[in-house]
Amino acid sequence: MLTERQELILKTIIQDFTKYHEPVGSKTVMNQLPIKVSSATIRNEMAVLEDQGLIEKTHSSSGRIPSSEGYRYYLDNLVEPLQLPDSVYNQIVYQLDQPFHQVNEIVQEAAKILSDLTNYTAFAEGPESHSVTITGFRIVPLSNRQVMAILVTSDGNVENQVYALPHNVSGDEIEKAVRMINDQLVGKSLKEITPTLLQNLSKHHLAGDHASELLSLLEDVLKDAASEQMYVDGQINLLNNNIDQNLNDLRSLYELVDQNDLISNLMSYKPKENSRFPIQVRLGSELPNDLLKNYSLLTAEYNVGEYGKGTIALLGPTNMPYSQMIGLLEYFRTELAKKLLDYYGRFQ
Repeated sequence: MLTERQELILKTIIQDFTKYHEPVGSKTVMNQLPIKVSSATIRNEMAVLEDQGLIEKTHSSSGRIPSSEGYRYYLDNLVEPLQLPDSVYNQIVYQLDQPFHQVNEIVQEAAKILSDLTNYTAFAEGPESHSVTITGFRIVPLSNRQVMAILVTSDGNVENQVYALPHNVSGDEIEKAVRMINDQLVGKSLKEITPTLLQNLSKHHLAGDHASELLSLLEDVLKDAASEQMYVDGQINLLNNNIDQNLNDLRSLYELVDQNDLISNLMSYKPKENSRFPIQVRLGSELPNDLLKNYSLLTAEYNVGEYGKGTIALLGPTNMPYSQMIGLLEYFRTELAKKLLDYYGRFQ
């Protein structure tokens, strides 16, 4: 552990570097410290911090910048969430106060709000939907072979997909499949509807040569309805942090943030046991992809009671203002949960 004075110096260096993006010298630290210390003493303390790998020298400059280890120490021991200006709180409340018609619209708007407020890339993943039940299913013919399958769930969401069926599927077969689904599955939760259950229903209620195709169609729609929806906003903000990246790396980074499964795994919320805040912060050096080495990922979980939990996240530069971002996510996760609970309440 560092002494109180060393912690003050490290904190000052990080806050100054975050603000000005320039190496920080001893005189700058001296002028900003809340205690009176000579420049020589600060230089000695900075030498200690450098020996411990918490700050580092860049090129020939006499100033220092935080290292990954320095940021980690700061995040684990020193950072304090800042209270946001009233204008930010008001903007969040205003943008969430819309007549949303589906859960996914709220989650998508959440990603947009976070991106707009921070100029970073934002992610929002919807709450687990296993407790949601099926309220209706339809298959609508579009052309000779194309049909649209429509699944409605108890949270007001409507999942629809277009399929191409074999030429010789009869209208009677389709009607029988729809009738079986509505008779047997309406009222069941998505968690209850397993592949085994569907196979048994198909065996007893679906006859004909095309039972497997119709069953596959249903499985696809159910899978999409049960999956947590991931939304990304502000990909263009990655351009703000590409100083050391070539065009190919930037293109790869764009492709990376559009891979829902990969980002969802990165966002897995696993706070440390001794975590001081409900916000998880991982530095680029702690992330499993070298393309993210100059970034940090902040993840927060929000709880919607019986409807499950979701996550929101921000991907921004390593030298972001962590106090503001942690304060923002702490407040936002609470407001998002309240909005979703209010939405779900309409269907009770």
